[in-house]
Amino acid sequence: MKSKEIYSNDVRKPAGHYCHAHEVDLVEKTYYISGQLPITTDGQALSNASFEQQVQQVFDNFDAILAACECGRQNLVQVRIYITDMEHWPLFDKLYSQWIGSHKPARCVVPVPTLHHGCKLEMEAVAAR
Repeated sequence: MKSKEIYSNDVRKPAGHYCHAHEVDLVEKTYYISGQLPITTDGQALSNASFEQQVQQVFDNFDAILAACECGRQNLVQVRIYITDMEHWPLFDKLYSQWIGSHKPARCVVPVPTLHHGCKLEMEAVAAR
């Protein structure tokens, strides 16, 4: 997959770890990854775990799903995060940038009042290869 980050000089520079848009050339396959809550392989919702532990479980879930799609983090072109407390956002952005490295897919954060099982975040995405 060939991809490139797009930035506009006519829009405010991204304040977090994302780009304005992501161009994808020669896409053979596109994957729409369902929202992932911090739920372990055996079905345990980590609602009482720390925010960092919940984030790590979501990332672990994503890594497993991306592998099943024969993709990696570099194949993500759009990511959407639902979060119940915006005070966690700076920490999430830090953990996310460590997880994904220099790659910057288009991204959106959506504050929500509650999530299933009382979890603190959920993440969904689009990947292409």
